[in-house]
Amino acid sequence: MHTIDATNQKLGRVASQAAALLCGKASTDFARNKMPVTKVEITNASKISITETKKKTKTHSRYSGYPSGLKKETLERTIEKKGYSEIIRKAVSGMLPKNKLRSKMLLNLKVSE
Repeated sequence: MHTIDATNQKLGRVASQAAALLCGKASTDFARNKMPVTKVEITNASKISITETKKKTKTHSRYSGYPSGLKKETLERTIEKKGYSEIIRKAVSGMLPKNKLRSKMLLNLKVSE
């Protein structure tokens, strides 16, 4: 179990550290097609350093599949609705490989506010 303290760190730095550990790149038996057994815990997520400009301009999109079903939310709105843990989870998900193991790797990520 690896623990990352997010106090006064940038979002990208924390997410890239977590993604590298979740992929299993730090282990000696690393293979891209195998599911690693490492678990990562990120603590103090609410104390992460995000600038006010990024909170207002960064958007997260989701698409329902229907015409005009594209929804965009700012980072600030996502924090209000779902909290800092959701933002970290999305950042780590974007840095993991886009294959069948991604959702399983994300199950090994635990974020605590």
